[in-house]
Amino acid sequence: MTELVRGYWCECWTENLGSGQPPARRAAFDAYSAPQADRWVAVTLRTISPALDSDASDQAWAWLYEGRITTRRALLRSEACTVTVTQARTRITWTIRPVLFLPLAHRQGAQLPACSHDFKPNAAD
Repeated sequence: MTELVRGYWCECWTENLGSGQPPARRAAFDAYSAPQADRWVAVTLRTISPALDSDASDQAWAWLYEGRITTRRALLRSEACTVTVTQARTRITWTIRPVLFLPLAHRQGAQLPACSHDFKPNAAD
């Protein structure tokens, strides 16, 4: 078996606070180092900060200037982290969790089951 790879599973979720609907996952990213994981959040926050209201922008920049260091230290201790910004009635949450990435089996040269040949590709309309 190939060696397991340590890394971080990063997700971005949004939640409409007034709708009663569950949060929706908007993006996911596999990072292979703590700096890469927190950089994913930092780049996103810097990108959206001009569109945020003043309170949400303050939350974003507080994390970028102070919270990011705490996040990086926690990730290096293999602790999960979240970053949350609330814009009007929308809560945006980034989660970063330490994980072990499992190697995937290569299909090249593998014998597929006989039933796999029964499926025909969809014809273009």
